Amino acid sequence: MAFISVCEDLVKKSFTSIENKFITKYLPVLDATAIKVYLYALYVYQNNLTSYTAVDFSKALNLDETEILNFFKYLEEFELVSILCESPLEIKILDCENVCGTPKKYKPAKYADFTKNVQSIIKGRMISTHEFMEYFYLLEEYCFDQNALIMIIAYCVSLKGDDIKLAYIKKVAKSFANEGATSAKKVEEKLSSYTSSTPALLNLFSALGINRRPDVDDEKFYKKWTVELGFEEKSIICAAKHFKAKTVDKIDVAIAELYKNRKFDVKEIEDYCKNKNSIYIATTEIARSLGVYMQSSAPYVENYVNVWFNFGYDSATLIKLANYCFIHGNNSFDLMNDFIKDLYDQGIVTEGDVNEHLNKLNERDKLIKTVLTTCGLTRKIISWDIQCLQKWQSWGFSNDMILEAAKLSAGKSNPIAYINGILSSWKNNAIFNVNQIETVKAPIDTTKPVLDKSVIERHFANLRNAAEQKAENSFKKALNDKIYSELYKKLNSLNIKLAFTELRDENEAKKLSEEIEKLEIQADARLKELKINKNSFEPNYSCKICNDTGYDKNGKQCDCLIKFINSYNG
Repeated sequence: MAFISVCEDLVKKSFTSIENKFITKYLPVLDATAIKVYLYALYVYQNNLTSYTAVDFSKALNLDETEILNFFKYLEEFELVSILCESPLEIKILDCENVCGTPKKYKPAKYADFTKNVQSIIKGRMISTHEFMEYFYLLEEYCFDQNALIMIIAYCVSLKGDDIKLAYIKKVAKSFANEGATSAKKVEEKLSSYTSSTPALLNLFSALGINRRPDVDDEKFYKKWTVELGFEEKSIICAAKHFKAKTVDKIDVAIAELYKNRKFDVKEIEDYCKNKNSIYIATTEIARSLGVYMQSSAPYVENYVNVWFNFGYDSATLIKLANYCFIHGNNSFDLMNDFIKDLYDQGIVTEGDVNEHLNKLNERDKLIKTVLTTCGLTRKIISWDIQCLQKWQSWGFSNDMILEAAKLSAGKSNPIAYINGILSSWKNNAIFNVNQIETVKAPIDTTKPVLDKSVIERHFANLRNAAEQKAENSFKKALNDKIYSELYKKLNSLNIKLAFTELRDENEAKKLSEEIEKLEIQADARLKELKINKNSFEPNYSCKICNDTGYDKNGKQCDCLIKFINSYNG
């Protein structure tokens, strides 16, 4: 049994969260009453007791207000809290940053020269004890040279002025430390590399009307744009102006969009921004043509329409394609995208080529519709109809011959399959002219049934049954062995028991899992002795894509189904 456990009722109760670092690093060394004060402060905050005052706090812990303040000052020395105001008392609870070792109470005498230098750099205000403690923490925990941290503070002040905030200095210092710059030499090298970008950033800020000096974060962004992404200074300024970006973050968003769309040169950026509004208008028109509701057009522009424009399609052509997709049931951006990719792969991009291609498709659809009507069918055109027409035409049959076959199939239970049979027979008898039809008898090959849905379903059912029967026979053979049969029964019983035990007792479930694992090893060893492959218990279907159903996981015809139909029809 575990060293410490809890009852079920305790799990349902509310809790006050404490950082693990407080328990492992601070709890062993702090004054006991100070721990009470810290824990009760956590309780007050986490339970949202906003009306609590220092008086209420004192009464709850049976301490006077002066004692409470002194204990908070004690906790402040360990950087566990920050006293924002003494009257009325306001406390901010800090995170336990002391990651390794025991918490330290830093001795200011050790850093006498450092504190003088820092105060001489930040001239506009007196630096508080708490702020110095933060600097001592940086020196100790991040292993900064004193001169290195002084250089960083001086750099920050040169950017932000004497009213520089402590939080900004800490952020910059930690950024330097994370990149391994903690010695004076490395900090100097890093600062010189930042300074090299400053003139370009000043030009950018001046062009955009940003009234401040560039800082460390700005430098990082600029290096990302120029070094990583490959933009020139004039292109960045052009992008910022056209996107009306007044902050570095917004410039970064603009640069990311241009990079994604392969726009680097000033002219490319200008043309892109000029056409951007028309792309949004086109997207709205395309959505209307497809019958698609858009809550926001931005994702559709980014993922679809912008890509199509980059392919070379214009607005008018895309709207025409959207109308065609709607009529033919491809009424979504995703399905339209598949259609356009197919056109692009064929090199059909210009308006003239697209019009010619759509005319051919319309003529094809018109012929298929006539065939369906002649057969007595009133349904919509499906992909199977298109595949059949392409096959008939590849056999060398004219439209007139196909329509003659359609007339003969009228009234049949499966007219399209019947047409397949007729045309296959005519092909084998070299009948490719309407005049030949009357002079040759028995046009249909009756040596095998006409291919229809029942023939296809029976074919695949036979394949599935054969695979499943083989698997079942293999499993029965294993169960006929007394040793394996006993092992299998035990495994089955234990797996059922494990399913219930996992909900109640984690340790018991672990034991069951280990027992099951041992039995499985024994069972596998016995199968090996019987020369039976465990994989044979699962059906080995002839087609691994559709598992002998004829259709893949998306409901589309599998290649094995198409192959069967083609081979059946000769």
